[in-house]
Amino acid sequence: MSTSLTQSAIWQELGHHQAEVKAIPLRDLVMNDPRRLEDFQLSLEGLRFNFALNRIVPKTIDLLTQLAAQQKLEFARERMFCGEVINISEGRAALHTALRQKKDRPIKVDGRDIIPDILIARLRLTRFVDEVRNGYWKGASGEAIRHIVNIGIGGSDLGPRLATRALSPFISKLNVHFVANADAFELTNILANIDPAHTLFVVVSKTFTTQETLLNAHMARQWLVNKLGPQAVAQHFVAVSANQAEVEKFGIDVANVFPIWDWVGGRYSLWSAVGLSLALAIGMENFEKMLDGAEAMDEHFCTAPLAKNMPVVMGLLGVWYRNFWATKAQVILPYAERLRDLPRYLQQLEMESNGKTTTQTNQRVDYATAPIIFGECGTVGQHSFHQLLHQGSDVIPADFIGICEDNLNKPQHHQAMLANMVAQAGALAFGRDNATDLHNACAGNRPSNLILLDRLDPFCFGMLLALYEHKVFVEGVVWNINSFDQPGVELGKELARGLEAKEAANTSEKVFLTRLFKTVQTPNIN
Repeated sequence: MSTSLTQSAIWQELGHHQAEVKAIPLRDLVMNDPRRLEDFQLSLEGLRFNFALNRIVPKTIDLLTQLAAQQKLEFARERMFCGEVINISEGRAALHTALRQKKDRPIKVDGRDIIPDILIARLRLTRFVDEVRNGYWKGASGEAIRHIVNIGIGGSDLGPRLATRALSPFISKLNVHFVANADAFELTNILANIDPAHTLFVVVSKTFTTQETLLNAHMARQWLVNKLGPQAVAQHFVAVSANQAEVEKFGIDVANVFPIWDWVGGRYSLWSAVGLSLALAIGMENFEKMLDGAEAMDEHFCTAPLAKNMPVVMGLLGVWYRNFWATKAQVILPYAERLRDLPRYLQQLEMESNGKTTTQTNQRVDYATAPIIFGECGTVGQHSFHQLLHQGSDVIPADFIGICEDNLNKPQHHQAMLANMVAQAGALAFGRDNATDLHNACAGNRPSNLILLDRLDPFCFGMLLALYEHKVFVEGVVWNINSFDQPGVELGKELARGLEAKEAANTSEKVFLTRLFKTVQTPNIN
C-alpha cells in the first residue's frame, strides 16, 4: 500500500460522490427523510452516536466502508487485538485493549502470554488502592493519606486528570491533585495547600527520564525531605514506570513501583497503573467498571459490521471531511462541565497519533491526515469561538457530547445545557437565510455528530474514551500511517536538553539557538 491511495477507484468515486452530495443542502437531506434520525444512529449500552446532521446519504457510508475494506481495516484491527507488531517504527505491539480484557483469551507478545502479567499488576493495584483508601498505608508520621499528587505529563497526566474530573461524583476519602507543567507555579500552589504527613506522590513516567516530570518530582521530594526528613520518601512516593533502575536512584522503594509496558503507548495508558491516582480517587470497583465500559466498546468494534460499527463510522466520517471536503479542524464540544478536559485529552490522542506525513511503507503522503483538534465545554464556547463555527470562512465539523441524566437534580440547568447543545447543532446545520442583511445570515451546511451518554458514570465514560481511541485507529489505517509512535515530539526535547546542558554547538542551527537561549535567560529589561 502506498500513496497510490488517492489514485484508487474508490477514492476517485468518493470524490465524484462528494460533488453530488454538496449540491444538496443539509436541510434538505434531513427534512426530506423521515427516518434519518433512526437510520443514522448507532447505540451501545448507554451510549448513542447520532450522525444524522452530516453531509451524507446512505451511499456515502457504503462507499466509505468500501474504502475501509480496500485499506484492510478488519485485518489491521485483528492484528492489533492479537498483539502483532503494528507500531513498526518502534517494533512494538499496541495492546492497550488487553489492559481491559476480562475474558480468558491469551495474548502473546514475543511468544509470551501477557495476560497473567496484567492480572498480577491489577491485583497489586487493587491491594494498594484498598490499603491507602482504608487508612492502612501510613505516612512517615504514622498518619493516613488524605492527598494524592499525580506527577506526570502527556498521557501520564491528561487521561487521569480528565477521568478524575469526569468521575468526580464517585470520589471519596481522598483529594487528588495533578502536576504536569515544568513551570513551577502549578506544583508550588499545590504544596502550599497540603500537609506532607498526609500526602502521597505518584510519579508516572514510563522511562523515568521525562524532563518535566523529574523536575517536579525532585522538587516535591526536596519539599518532603525538608519537612519530614529523607526517611519519609519511601512512605510518601510511589512510581508507575518501566525503568526500575532509575526509580531506585530517585529513592522510591522497588516494592512501590507499578509496571507499564512497552506495548502501551502513553496516550492509551489510562487503563493501566497509569490510572493509579484515578483508582485511588474513585476506588477500584469503579475503576474496574470503567475498564468494563471500554471492553464493551472493544467488543462492539471487533464484531459489528463496518456500516453499523460506531468507531468505524466515526473514523470514516473524519476521513470524509478531512480528505473530500478539505476541512482543516475538528471541534469537540462537551456539554458537561465534568468533561471540560476532554478536548485537551483528544488533542493528544488524535494529533499525536495521526499527525504524520509518512506512510507505513516510508513514503510521503499526498493527502491530508490529522485535523487540528480544539474545543471547549458548552455553553462557555458559545460565548467564545462559536461565532467562527457559524459564520467563519472555514467549515469545521463538530462533535457534540451530552449527558442525558441530571445527576445534580437541577432540571433548569440541565435542560438549558441540552437545549443549547441541540440548538447549536441545528444552527450549524440549517443556518439562517437573510438576503437583505448579510451580517445576520448564517450559511448552515455545517456538519456535526451527536454523542449521548445515558449517564456520566465509569462504565459509560470508559465506552466514550474507547470509542475515540478506535476512531483514531480507523483513520490511521485508512491513511496508512502509524498511529502509535511520535517521533516529532522528540526533536524539541533533544534540542532543549542540549541547551540546558550547555552542550557545544556544532551546527549553525545550534549556534543560533544557543545565542537565543542566552538572550532569553538575560533579557534586556529597561
